[in-house]
Amino acid sequence: MLSFRLTYIFFYNLSQFCGHTWILANTIARFLMFGGADALADTFHSVGFVMSLCQLLSILELFHIADGIEKARLLPRFVQVMEKNVLLIIVIVLEEIQSKPVVCVQFFLWNILDLLRYPHELLRVMETPSIAMLWIRYSLWIPLYILSVTNEVVTIYQVLSYVESTPPDSTYIHLPFVLMLYLPVLALGASVTVWQLLKERQHHLDKWNKRKKKK
Repeated sequence: MLSFRLTYIFFYNLSQFCGHTWILANTIARFLMFGGADALADTFHSVGFVMSLCQLLSILELFHIADGIEKARLLPRFVQVMEKNVLLIIVIVLEEIQSKPVVCVQFFLWNILDLLRYPHELLRVMETPSIAMLWIRYSLWIPLYILSVTNEVVTIYQVLSYVESTPPDSTYIHLPFVLMLYLPVLALGASVTVWQLLKERQHHLDKWNKRKKKK
């Protein structure tokens, strides 16, 4: 008999998987229909709401880990969730940045990362682990995460260049200073996350190998 907690975490991961699948499919379809330039410029307006909703819901994952529903390290997930939501808030506030190609690239990378992670989480909930999904989840996910963080840094630099060239306004007066402080925090957080994920990858692969030897 399925427990409420198990049913909840299954449907949470399934909902996130469906949401990110829709975003990626929509983005690719727009590229095929309208071409690169128009699709890049209009990505945020076409998928920004669903992306924001998915990232807002991802905050629940911190409570999942703290409550023991999901078995994962809290610090890496906290960094991943917060860096995405902080950047989304910046992009939402600065409408002029929303049409930049770097935002479309960031959304694409975020969706690829989540579409690598949530199927693995679904298989774990159903207790049907797959070595292929386990390998993809960690061996492919980590370099893509590094690429995503690099693109986040590029996005922030573009935001800085825009804010610095904009006439002084109460909205932007403290933003450059805050962003300059945020960049080293982002780099440190990402470094710790990658280190933790490498340890987690080794742990899961060792656990899988021991299970196979017992069989």
